[in-house]
Amino acid sequence: MKRYILSAGALLLLGKATAQQQPQFSQYGLNGMSLNPAYAGVKGYGEVTGIGRIQYYGFNATFDSGGSPTTGSLTASLPMPVLAGGLGLSLYRDRIAELYTTNVQLSYSRHLKLGEGKLGLGVQGIFNNIYQGKFRAVEEEDIAVPREGSDAKFDMGAGVWYEAPTYYVGLSANNLLRSTYRFKSEGLVSKKTAQYLTENHAYLTGGYNIDLTPDVVLTPTALLKLVLPGQFGDNDKLTLRNASYEVGARATFNDRFWGGLGYRSGDSFTALGGISFAQDNALRLGLAYDIIAFGQVAKATSSFEIMLSYQLPKSTPNIRPAIRTPRYSF
Repeated sequence: MKRYILSAGALLLLGKATAQQQPQFSQYGLNGMSLNPAYAGVKGYGEVTGIGRIQYYGFNATFDSGGSPTTGSLTASLPMPVLAGGLGLSLYRDRIAELYTTNVQLSYSRHLKLGEGKLGLGVQGIFNNIYQGKFRAVEEEDIAVPREGSDAKFDMGAGVWYEAPTYYVGLSANNLLRSTYRFKSEGLVSKKTAQYLTENHAYLTGGYNIDLTPDVVLTPTALLKLVLPGQFGDNDKLTLRNASYEVGARATFNDRFWGGLGYRSGDSFTALGGISFAQDNALRLGLAYDIIAFGQVAKATSSFEIMLSYQLPKSTPNIRPAIRTPRYSF
């Protein structure tokens, strides 16, 4: 089977290659918009979150321009009562060796009151642009090796999210169209014979708030990531062979400071912390540091990311208070 060196090297960098065709974040428990379109506006207030991540920091490729995968992400979530739900926006730019991905997602979530919480039913439109750079072929004139070019496709996603006062749970899937991207190749420059397939990804996440004291809240979190192979309806579509997971917990002090630990299967242990400040603690600054514990032969020893988010004030209905007079008290 024909292969090319840099793409194979990139897959080695990923650990489980299919498990990270999309970017991953250690602070997933603080940014539901990056996982699920149904999250849009479901908390009842707007928020904007930016995250920068360098994975396997300091990893140096043996040749050419490989190295540490990097990701920049910006998400926004806003409740829209006039639409009986909320709107969401997610942008990210991801680089792994010679593969560059620019992704834009627009989401709408329909909110329904359910029990003590709120249920969001979300859909999203996705625009994805993938650029392939220069590759070093094992076999010259290999028509599977891309030659500096890009391709763009539209895709779709959907999800559900339930937000209660003490817990949340969400399930989503994206890349529902399972698009194939085509590029000019080294062997046949005039034809687009090199291909890249975006698999369907599913995410199941949840968290629970436990009041340890009046000032300390402990929040265990979990995230199951699943790459769904094949077409819809295939017998092995829901196989777990491409599954990975993350678990962790963070403690929040006085609604202002937080710190926690996490574990990513087959990859790393994580330490994270942060602080809220400004009026009503609207601004949040968070840091996460991963210590790579598995597969170190093809990885550096650590990854890290930084998060900055802003919470918009909750809107209040503009209703004048009633003025009562004894004239009409009979």
